[in-house]
Amino acid sequence: MSYQVLARKWRPQNFKQMVGQQHVLRALVNALEGDRLHHAYLFTGTRGVGKTTIARILAKCMNCETGVTSEPCGECSSCKSIAEGSFVDLIEVDAASRTKVEDTRELLDNVQYAPTRGRFKVYLIDEVHMLTGHSFNALLKTLEEPPPHVKFLFATTDPQKLPVTILSRCLQFNLKRMPVDMIAGHLQYLTGQEKIKSDEPSLKLIARAADGSMRDALSLLDQSIAFGGGELNEADVREMLGTISHEPLLKLLKAVSAGDGAAIIQQVEEMAGVTPDFEAASDAMIALLHQVAVQQVVIDAVQDEDSIRELAKLLSKEDVQLYYQIALHGRRDLPLSPDPRSGFEMLMLRMLSFRPLQQGARLVEQTADQDDSTKKKIAQNDSKTHEKQVTQTHKDHVQGKIAPDTVSKSNNADSVAENVPPWEELPKELTTDVVGSQANCQTLEKKTATQQKLTEHREQQLTNNANAIEKASPQAKNGDKNLLWHEIVPRLDLQGRSAELIKHSLLDNKKGGIITLSLDEGSEGLLADSVKQEIESALSTYYGETLTLKLDVVAIKQGPSTLTPAQNTRKMLEDQQHNAEQSITTDPFVIELQNRFGAQIVPGSIHAKNA
Repeated sequence: MSYQVLARKWRPQNFKQMVGQQHVLRALVNALEGDRLHHAYLFTGTRGVGKTTIARILAKCMNCETGVTSEPCGECSSCKSIAEGSFVDLIEVDAASRTKVEDTRELLDNVQYAPTRGRFKVYLIDEVHMLTGHSFNALLKTLEEPPPHVKFLFATTDPQKLPVTILSRCLQFNLKRMPVDMIAGHLQYLTGQEKIKSDEPSLKLIARAADGSMRDALSLLDQSIAFGGGELNEADVREMLGTISHEPLLKLLKAVSAGDGAAIIQQVEEMAGVTPDFEAASDAMIALLHQVAVQQVVIDAVQDEDSIRELAKLLSKEDVQLYYQIALHGRRDLPLSPDPRSGFEMLMLRMLSFRPLQQGARLVEQTADQDDSTKKKIAQNDSKTHEKQVTQTHKDHVQGKIAPDTVSKSNNADSVAENVPPWEELPKELTTDVVGSQANCQTLEKKTATQQKLTEHREQQLTNNANAIEKASPQAKNGDKNLLWHEIVPRLDLQGRSAELIKHSLLDNKKGGIITLSLDEGSEGLLADSVKQEIESALSTYYGETLTLKLDVVAIKQGPSTLTPAQNTRKMLEDQQHNAEQSITTDPFVIELQNRFGAQIVPGSIHAKNA
């Protein structure tokens, strides 16, 4: 008898033999046992995760001679025929080879006829996304209202290519990629059943290479058995897959951590003798750094890898992230290097060169650099300090903050001519700054006036807020009576609807254990018992006493002393925007551009820094 490959020999024949996909199996078993079968099912997922296998088992469950069941007998003629692929009422179609609309119409011509042997006529269309638009259109009406004896089972690896009209007519099940541990465990079970000697590292290598596909894992297992002469060991599997051991990579990262460039060159030389595929080595380095980063964030996330746990403790999180980024860029640039080895060597040397200095080494370098330039820096700093003092003194004189005679004496102490104005003594660049200060004097005066108005507005709000607090109790236990209401609200640490609602309220009074808030009627829709309880609890915590909250819904009109926190925030943003626009339009440089070159300020292009 000819050899049967493992992927076909160990294909599950019922739901109990399936590995993984429990979320899909649960839904199908419940539907079968509850007699709630849909007329169309769509199974999606990457290759080799069980889409076609589940569809065939479902067809077997529908047509088993014992009745519709989630556990087909596997012994009746229908079950055996489906397993052998000879069941006349299971029509399997490869959509990739039958994409024409004529093929679809021919397929649907026999839909109205009753099944020949089974209970249902099942159409299993694999890779259904390969059908053309006309084929989908021909399928629509039949798919929406098929005869009661017809079931459609679709499988695809690319559901995004299916029309929405098809998706809306199907029950969709997304099959997941299988984790490495699940694949390795199943491979271990199969090698035990096949009496094949194997070790755990070799099975894990195959499971990782399968990339989430059980079928790929079984195909690689077949290949590994043949390569190893009937048994599996890590060295043979690694050589067959072309992967590289973690040991050289671990040594390289330890050499980078130690700053040992000679060890890096020597290790790359050793790798060149046994592993000429440096692209695979780069990929393995990226995967290793990823495992180290995961281990640093989630303790014991990497099982059975003591070397990775040791490396996670040796390297800092910042270094690992930097090395990962360097490895990614190095892998991308590898085809551009003269040869793969030199490219990989440069990748490792970049990690060494760009490795952040330790604090001690950084201090030593700074000290060495400072020995040669200390005097020069001190002289420059003294000069800059003197220039700033002279310039600031003149600015104060311009703004009227100090008497003119004081400026004259301080600036002319070392001057030969006492009547020379102080700015004429300064260097050219400082003279320019002083003249600029004179030009900006008017703008500074306007800003000072604006700040004065804001101060008066805050004092008025502060007075109103203090009057609202209970007069009998001069100050709250934990709360600060000198804070405005819009300053208190952020300190309550409220979230969600509660935080949004209180922004549209005003503090009326706090007296006798009752705190009263006025709520803007436009925000009444946010009000709920749970929201009120959260605000009441937050206020009680803030003031350090048990308070009962009373909310009065009113129409709050914006005024100088009646601003809700939301209105206050909006007004601050408006003021910032106004000040930003005023600062630009009155800027001497902008005015000069407008006068000399006809420049124009683009409307809406000025934005406050914090707006």
